[in-house]
Amino acid sequence: MTDTQAPVQRPDARGRIDTLADDGSFVEFGSQARHHVTAFGLADKRPDGDGVVTGTVTVDGRPVALFAQDPTALGGSLGEVHAQKIAMVQDKASRGRIPVVGLLDSGGARIQEGVAALDGYAHIFHRNVRSSGRVPQISVVLGPCAGGAVYSPALTDVVIMARDRAHMFVTGPKVVKAVTFEDVSLADLGGADVHSTTSGVAHLVADDAEGALELTRRVLSYLPSSAWEEPPLAAPVPPEAMPEIPTDHRQPYDVRDVIRGIVDGGSMLELSEAFARNIVTSFARMDGRPVGVVANQPSVLAGCLDIAASEKAARFVRLCDAFGLPLVVLVDVPGFLPGTGQESAGIIRKGAKLLYAFSEATVPRATVILRKAYGGAYIVMNSRNIGADAVYSWPGAEVAVMGAEGAVDVLYRRPIAEDPASRPEYLAKYKAEALRPDLPNEILSVDETIDPGDTRRVLLGTLNAVRGSLEPGFRHDNLPQ
Repeated sequence: MTDTQAPVQRPDARGRIDTLADDGSFVEFGSQARHHVTAFGLADKRPDGDGVVTGTVTVDGRPVALFAQDPTALGGSLGEVHAQKIAMVQDKASRGRIPVVGLLDSGGARIQEGVAALDGYAHIFHRNVRSSGRVPQISVVLGPCAGGAVYSPALTDVVIMARDRAHMFVTGPKVVKAVTFEDVSLADLGGADVHSTTSGVAHLVADDAEGALELTRRVLSYLPSSAWEEPPLAAPVPPEAMPEIPTDHRQPYDVRDVIRGIVDGGSMLELSEAFARNIVTSFARMDGRPVGVVANQPSVLAGCLDIAASEKAARFVRLCDAFGLPLVVLVDVPGFLPGTGQESAGIIRKGAKLLYAFSEATVPRATVILRKAYGGAYIVMNSRNIGADAVYSWPGAEVAVMGAEGAVDVLYRRPIAEDPASRPEYLAKYKAEALRPDLPNEILSVDETIDPGDTRRVLLGTLNAVRGSLEPGFRHDNLPQ
């Protein structure tokens, strides 16, 4: 190390816990636990705690069960005792009906312990599944997470990664090179940017551990301690100004500006922001109460639904429904993304996940059609007949099987072929007969057309009116999509 180089700071598991927890709230257990393996030189390497710090804390005054892997002790590797400690944390969370947070930074399974290490992961995975939908589970990846270890975060509700040190993959760069001859770096194989933009594994990314732990506090602030409790309240904050959106249905805009005009100011916490950007999924608050927001994003792929967007939104809807967060759905969708790639990759099967999630949901949920809702995508996006408590539209919004451009080519193909100049006439005819904004209102597909400036007030009135229908308790798990 030269005189100008700063010493490398070794991760401190207890310091990380102190950063996340309320001051003085950490109650530790298992600090003297140690493995009993004597083979492979481990007899002389038996650190207290066996590479993981476990206990309970409070975060903003609320109890949380927590474990933090310690990479300075046996590389944070997981062996039998290490796994037992994590399982005890999960059991305490389940019994106490409190969230569980895992701070992950591990070299993986402890090879010297063989199948005992693998069985340890199995104990953890089993508890992840048994707790799913019952207590919130948050995985905070602050360093390596490789091999079988990655499946525990994948089973939890929210995955947060620190960009500076975290990476996740089933097989590492050396194995990849040996098998496929690809030469790939840790970051390119399983870094935070890969998992937040391409794979969709990571819901939130921070620059470093401190930022990741602050995000953890924010996530916990939207979720109840368990499915048997109501989400926590906060002080109401006025929303930002409602923007004007383009009246031309083909002109893009950022739907997040509309969301900010509805929810409490500064309350948006978008999940999977860089993945499947054609749909927005966000925690927020309205009048201090947590809600989940699902919105088509016209600035990306014109807001079309595709496989990635359907799976992203489906899991978010199920997460909100599992923990009692009402759903606000903003619709501006031209349909499902067409093409052989989507069809052959299973858009029918995977798009149905979002339809199922909304149909299954029991929380209060209201929809606002901003400009258009066409075809099957209209149905899927929390329409009246799959259980929405209310559906509103903004003035001029269109609901139809398809847009006018595509419809006239089907309905009037022959006369237009004979006289191409007649196409504008048929467009006007279709719009007048099939796209009348008041048509959905007449048949109660839409409850009411509302002024954009009244959207927050109307939604609050709707959600408050049906809030009494929400009975805390276990509804369903949060199956990975």
